[in-house]
Amino acid sequence: MERPFTDRREAGRLLAAQLSAYADRRDVVVLALPRGGVPVGYEVARALRVALDVMPVCKLGVPWQPELAMGALSSNGAQYVDAALVRTAGVSEAQLQSAMALARIELGRREARYRGERAPLAVAGRVAIVVDDGMATGASLRAAARALATLGPARIVAALPVAPAGSQDRLRGTVDEFVCVRMPTAFHAVGQFYGDFDQVSDETVRDLLERAASENTHDDANDSSSNGANA
Repeated sequence: MERPFTDRREAGRLLAAQLSAYADRRDVVVLALPRGGVPVGYEVARALRVALDVMPVCKLGVPWQPELAMGALSSNGAQYVDAALVRTAGVSEAQLQSAMALARIELGRREARYRGERAPLAVAGRVAIVVDDGMATGASLRAAARALATLGPARIVAALPVAPAGSQDRLRGTVDEFVCVRMPTAFHAVGQFYGDFDQVSDETVRDLLERAASENTHDDANDSSSNGANA
């Protein structure tokens, strides 16, 4: 087994190296999934010298096993539900709807907390690179991609430091390109591939987004639109 990533920031720098074709392009925006994806996305956006925004997506955990994702919601209403897992786990319709209701509340909180009064960056006609700190089931990325598809991007790229072998097949037809630093066959959880996998705070997310906005020197770095990444 390869040594673990030191932390999310090292993982982001290694991921950025595989995305070098997108460097210095004004038609590219990095969209990080909170919270763990934001430190990774910050390093990617910084290395590529492109804009960074957050893309709030909330995982729907199985009620008695919250870390097992049975789906995900995005804040623009897009959703993904793993119907097979819901049946296998014995999750009732009432339990699924309850999880969705709680997720919508959390998504509203995240939108307000992370962006403040900043409008989302425009996505229409641009290459959207969706970044997270890793992928297990792919539920969050599926929800993110469905949300993005309604906003008219030119291309959707899923970019991850680590995911199980074969993950690109799970996202086939959902994203246009899949980029991953490591795809091990022995995969139990994203955290096993990090030396430091401490929880990322809301304050850290907001600070990194503000830093990225101030560091980005493109003329359209602060371009925003009602058709932006409000997802």
